[in-house]
Amino acid sequence: MSSSGWSEEQVARAALARLIEPSNNVGLALVAAAGPAEAFQIATGAATCSARLHRTFLEVLAANGHTMRADALAQAVDGWRARVDTLAPLRDLETVRRFGGTLLTPESDWWPSALADLQLQEPLCLWVRGENAVAIPPSNRVVAVVGSRDSTNYGHQLTGEIAGGLVARGYTVVSGGAYGIDAHAHRAALGRASENHPLPTMGVLACGVDRYYPAGNEGLQREIAAKGLLISEVPPGSSPSRYRFLQRNRLIAALSSVTVVVEARWRSGALNTAHHAAGLGRAVGAVPGSVLSANSAGCHRLLRDGSAICVTDAAEVAELTGPLILESGQKHDERPAIHDGLTVEDLLLLDALPVRVSSSVDKLAVVAGLSVPGVLAGLGRLETDGLAQRADDGGWRKRRR
Repeated sequence: MSSSGWSEEQVARAALARLIEPSNNVGLALVAAAGPAEAFQIATGAATCSARLHRTFLEVLAANGHTMRADALAQAVDGWRARVDTLAPLRDLETVRRFGGTLLTPESDWWPSALADLQLQEPLCLWVRGENAVAIPPSNRVVAVVGSRDSTNYGHQLTGEIAGGLVARGYTVVSGGAYGIDAHAHRAALGRASENHPLPTMGVLACGVDRYYPAGNEGLQREIAAKGLLISEVPPGSSPSRYRFLQRNRLIAALSSVTVVVEARWRSGALNTAHHAAGLGRAVGAVPGSVLSANSAGCHRLLRDGSAICVTDAAEVAELTGPLILESGQKHDERPAIHDGLTVEDLLLLDALPVRVSSSVDKLAVVAGLSVPGVLAGLGRLETDGLAQRADDGGWRKRRR
């Protein structure tokens, strides 16, 4: 621990967060191979990378599906050199402290373990701002509610009902702090805040937590900081950019057990969040709208592609999260978690089973990536465990818990 009260890891990661853009594979692989302190020395040119460490660095990249040239690290260090003179990690750390916040790192006790599912794309750190010293909840207590910025009254109404209903059930609603659906989700969650639920909502930003973007949401984001949390992986003072918005979406998806898209145009950024969630094996819900509304075209696209489950209220969203663990350690559902004791193949099959409609064996084989005999055997096991049931039409679906 330094004289400033910040650990060596916090200081190193704070500096690296300003030096390296989010999801920079080379930088993140260097940290994974060397640790934050040594990675900082190498990234700034203060130390050289040994041959042994360089091999480990390349192995980390290869293990995560990235094939790089042997000089990739040297080129990256050359690119980072322009930012070295701007580094002032203690200043950044004191800035976030002045705003009532802190820096979480993977070495922290309060680091959200769900982010490990991002593997190499796990952020270097999280800058967290909030007046209440509360931990980020586990993912099974967090639901992302996202959608279009140019939302409609229909979207506002459904967002309010879903977000407010989720907070009333003990969940934390996470969104991106933007106009439209994001803002209505945050407001509805804040409206249901209570002493029994100290963290109704979290806003994940594409800029520093000391900035309010968009400016029109300054009042809302101040209220989130007062009653919830503002979170960012980029340091104080950082400006938003399209790249940072897209990278921010993976954090929203990873922190949540379910991502709900209320309204989205055909190429909405909310679909990017949904695709991140699906890639992480998280549940995705989409709210249907009018077939004549361009604001629902993205939701219908998710439903048609089989990427999302149709949801219309908070109860249906809560169904997708599994049993809710309360602060006292008690559960609304005292049965074991549904994944306990299941093989990887059975987990894939369970994820492929729809909740409200049935699916054929052939379609389940495609979605789960299993053979038809494998699906039939797995369905038998899941039915015995009370996790799957045959529908009247001969198809299969999850059994209601």
